[in-house]
Amino acid sequence: MRVLVIGSGGREHALAWCLNRSREVDGVFVAPGNAGTDAVATNVAIEAVDTARLARWASDNRIDLTVVGPEVPLSLGIVDCFQEQGLRIFGPSREAARIETSKAFSKSLLRDEGIPTAEFEVFEDFDSASDYLGKQVFPLVVKASGLAAGKGVTVCATEREARQALRAIMVERVFGDAGNEVLIEECLTGQEVSVLAFSDGTTVVPMVSSQDHKPAFDGDQGPNTGGMGCYAPMALMSPELLGQIENDILRPTVEGLRRRGMPFVGVLYAGVILTSLGPQVLEFNCRFGDPETQVILPLLETDLPSILNACVEGRLDEVRLQWARGASVCVVMASGGYPAGYQTGYPISGLEEVAEWPDVQVFHAGTRSEGGKAVTAGGRVLGVTAWAGTLKEASDRVYGAVDRIGYEGAHFRRDIGHKALGQEETR
Repeated sequence: MRVLVIGSGGREHALAWCLNRSREVDGVFVAPGNAGTDAVATNVAIEAVDTARLARWASDNRIDLTVVGPEVPLSLGIVDCFQEQGLRIFGPSREAARIETSKAFSKSLLRDEGIPTAEFEVFEDFDSASDYLGKQVFPLVVKASGLAAGKGVTVCATEREARQALRAIMVERVFGDAGNEVLIEECLTGQEVSVLAFSDGTTVVPMVSSQDHKPAFDGDQGPNTGGMGCYAPMALMSPELLGQIENDILRPTVEGLRRRGMPFVGVLYAGVILTSLGPQVLEFNCRFGDPETQVILPLLETDLPSILNACVEGRLDEVRLQWARGASVCVVMASGGYPAGYQTGYPISGLEEVAEWPDVQVFHAGTRSEGGKAVTAGGRVLGVTAWAGTLKEASDRVYGAVDRIGYEGAHFRRDIGHKALGQEETR
C-alpha cells in the first residue's frame, strides 16, 4: 500500500519511519516533510494546510491511505475534503476535531457526559472574565479556547497574573482568534500523563502511556513549549489505572461524540492529571501527540498500517495491540531562545554518527536540507529518541546521543524522565 503522511514535524517523521518498516507498505510520502523524512520517505512539496491540492495529489498518485499529523489541517476539514472525493484518510472530521479546536466545546462535552474534569467557566469578553477573577480563590488556570500550539495555558498563582494572562489572550491577541473565548478553571494538582488511544468511532484502544515535559527549562521551570521531551511508559501508570482512564474518560468521550453525530475516527489524546480524587481530564487533542509519538511508536510491535486501516474501516475490535517491554525516552533539541524568538539556518553536526547507534533514532522536526546537509529551520529542531529494557538504560543512551549532536544555540533539558527514574530505582 502507498501511504501519505501530512505534516513536517518530528511526529510526522516518526510516523513515516514506523510506516516504512511495515511489510504492507511499499511507498511512504510526506507533505511537506523535512530533512529527516526525506531519508525514509519521499517528500511532497505541498503545505499541510493546502487541503484541496493534497487531495488532488493523493488521487493522482494512487495513495491508499492518508495519515494526518497536525491539528490545523484537521481543523480545516481535510478529512471531510478527502472523504468527499472517495479517498481513505485516518483522522477525525472537522466537527469531531472540535474536541481539540475548541476547549469550550470539549469542556462542555465533559460536563454533560459526567467525565471528571476541573470546574470551569467560559468567557467571550475581557471585562466579564476580569470581573469573575475578582471573586475567585487562587491559583487558577487561564486557557485560550482555540488552537495555540500547546502554549495557550497559564497557571496563575495570583489575581494579577491571571489578569495579565487574560489581557495577553483577549486584548493583545497573542494567540489570534484562539483567544476569542477564554476558559478560567480550577487548578488541579498531581502528575500529568498523556493517554493516546486509537478509535474507529465506536471501539477505543489505548496506547502505552507517556509523560510530556512542557516547560522550557530543567525542573519544570520557564514558559510552556510544545514539549521539550517525553518518556514511556509513564511511571505511575498501572494496568488498573489505565483501565480506569479507558472506562471513565476515553470510552464516554467517544460515545458522547457519536451520539452528537460526530463519530471520532483517529487518535484521541487525553491529557490527564492524576489527582487525589482520581484521574481528571486537563484537555483533549484530536491527533497523535508530539513528542509523545516519538516514544510510543518505537515500543509498538503491532503493524501500524493494520491498526490505521482497522480504524478507518470500523473494525478496530478485531485488532490486538502488542507492546515491547522496556521504556523509551525522547529529548527535544530546540533552537536557542525557543519558545520566544530564535535564529535558524545553523548546520547540524553529529547526525551521521548517531545514525549508526542501535536502538536510537533522531526524528527531525524543525529542519531543512541545504546542499545535502541538515540545518535548523524551527523552534523544536530534533527529537532524539532511544529505547531499552529499562528507563535508566534508555535515558543514558539518549543523552549519550544528544551529546554527540550539535548546532549553534542548541538548547535541551537534562532532566527528561528524571522524576520517574527515582521511582524505577526504588521498585
